[in-house]
Amino acid sequence: MSTALANKLSRMALLGFAAALLAASMVGAAGPAYRLRLVDLDVAFSLLRWGAWLGLVAVLVALAAAWVTRPGTRNRGFMLALAGVVCGGIAFGAPFAMLQNAKKAPPIHDITTDTGNPPRFVAIVPLRSSAPNSVEYEGEAIAKQQHAAYPDIQPALLAIPRDAAFEQALNGARDLGWEIVAAVPNEGRIEATDTTSWFGFKDDIVVRVTPTASGSRIDVRSLSRLGKGDLGKNAARVRAYLQRIRQ
Repeated sequence: MSTALANKLSRMALLGFAAALLAASMVGAAGPAYRLRLVDLDVAFSLLRWGAWLGLVAVLVALAAAWVTRPGTRNRGFMLALAGVVCGGIAFGAPFAMLQNAKKAPPIHDITTDTGNPPRFVAIVPLRSSAPNSVEYEGEAIAKQQHAAYPDIQPALLAIPRDAAFEQALNGARDLGWEIVAAVPNEGRIEATDTTSWFGFKDDIVVRVTPTASGSRIDVRSLSRLGKGDLGKNAARVRAYLQRIRQ
């Protein structure tokens, strides 16, 4: 095989790796760029979308390069090509997983353990003045979708007095890293905000602790400030919280 051909194939490995690296950078930077207000949400999502497609192309190029530079041939660049496959796969895989989650989750952004009488926000209302999503519960329109998608979202029933349950509920919120906005023991109300790690989306939570004949009942509601759907994030947050306080 000619030196010229060998050099050409090595450039293919380099091209696959460079494209994969660029794709991963686009996908990885989308969230931080939005959090830092360097771009708006539409641009951030465009970075995700085009980064994912570039990652897929990079994988195909890198796979071809890995074949022609595999051990036993005279061509160099095999490890670089493998790195391109991995890097491009990550760039494509992360947005693809988000898309699959979006397809599985119902297009709702308000999850509560009590759809008939959801806990109400008080202290957090002023903090959401510019948020597109209202704090008002939409009732049966989303309750049916929640029950169908997340039938396991139910109140926590604890065999302890309300004061003790309130402390347990408050400690659970702190353990999960939520920012406590209000804690009102005499009303049994806790309000908090949770910020997502990648894009920095802020979701608000209200917890209600009420006495029962055998102890206490804890209801929780998690509501996104932005977006029609939430990729199942609010349901996952409620589940994690309920698991924490039931321990």
